[in-house]
Amino acid sequence: MARIWSDEGRFARWLDVELAALEGWAEIGVVPAEAVAEIAAKAQAPSPERVAAIEELTHHDVAAFVDAVAEELGDPGRWFHYGLTSSDVVDTALMLQIRDAGALIVAGLERAFASVVARAEEQRETLQIGRTHGIHAEPTTFGLKLAGWAFELDRDRTRLERALEGMRIGKLSGAVGTYSATDPEVERVACERLGLEPAPSSTQILQRDRHAELLSTLAIVAASLEKFALEVRHLARTEVAEVQEPFGQGQKGSSAMPHKRNPVVAERICGLARVVRAAAMVGLENVALWHERDISHSSAERVVVPDAFLALDYMLDRFGWLVEGLVVRPERMRRNLESSHGLFFSQRVLLALVESGLTRDEAYRLVQRHALRAWDEEQDFRELVRADRAVAGRVDLDAAFDLNAYTRHLDTVFERLRSLVRKEETVHA
Repeated sequence: MARIWSDEGRFARWLDVELAALEGWAEIGVVPAEAVAEIAAKAQAPSPERVAAIEELTHHDVAAFVDAVAEELGDPGRWFHYGLTSSDVVDTALMLQIRDAGALIVAGLERAFASVVARAEEQRETLQIGRTHGIHAEPTTFGLKLAGWAFELDRDRTRLERALEGMRIGKLSGAVGTYSATDPEVERVACERLGLEPAPSSTQILQRDRHAELLSTLAIVAASLEKFALEVRHLARTEVAEVQEPFGQGQKGSSAMPHKRNPVVAERICGLARVVRAAAMVGLENVALWHERDISHSSAERVVVPDAFLALDYMLDRFGWLVEGLVVRPERMRRNLESSHGLFFSQRVLLALVESGLTRDEAYRLVQRHALRAWDEEQDFRELVRADRAVAGRVDLDAAFDLNAYTRHLDTVFERLRSLVRKEETVHA
């Protein structure tokens, strides 16, 4: 990813666009084919140092790049950058960089998806208390939680592939998009050589709604990773201690406290999500430009596009590491599940009472009274209910207190997950 967004990577892609344009000019007979062949044989992407030296004089990076390449070409160099404006090169080359960078992000998503699916299957039956508002709700399984992550990652991949497809375009339409110094056929040939589609309409630049969509999509992917990492952080808290980050031999969790095992990678993922979100905001602000273009988008874009890809690439790498090595503690999950004195059975008792003939409000108040007492006095909810003839005499409490009821429909979700995996294996076979 760093190579893609380096100065060397950028200049290499600028050269690709310039050479593709020359092929277009040769095909329509404007630039001599032998000149194009000679340029293609000799042209090299210049060093960043050489471009920087020329830019000290020109104060224009594309002009400096063109001069740096042309000075090595001899007489045929006069055709280099023929009929093009800077944004023809910069915008089209950026699409090539985004295509390459996007492929790496998709690969990272695929690794993350596979890792989460594997751990979900492994922890399919591992009981864990579900929490809403941070408070114990009803039992779930850790595998079911991870299955939900897998489905979200698949949606993220679909969004990203759609956004990347929207970026598979180029433009060589000149100063205001009218082809006044070029030819639509040159654009068609060049884009075909580069694996892009000609933009149906452009000004001096490609419209930035496409870039905004892409950056927003990267932000959504980052938000998903942040959500997952935040869950790991909560579950790793000392009071919960249901999972732990991998902790390497010789690793130190604190310079002061030798006992510390902090969820630092999960925290890092959460922090970097803010960087990617900020890039999305810049992308949205870059949509509105003056007339056929101004240059207010350019400076910001040179920062946020590489940074968003670099940050997300790193986040995906660390998330894959985190999931694959995550320490899961089923015994602690079971202890936490039991720590609320069986209160999670309250809905099953409520429904049983409703089925027995009580109104919902009567049943709710009856169950709530025992639930509040169980919590306030740290008594077992099940025993309090069993001692109440108004409840025990009406319902089958053994059935109401059946833990298996919470996992009896797991197969429904996991079969959906397996169907998704089979579908993905077919697509990528």
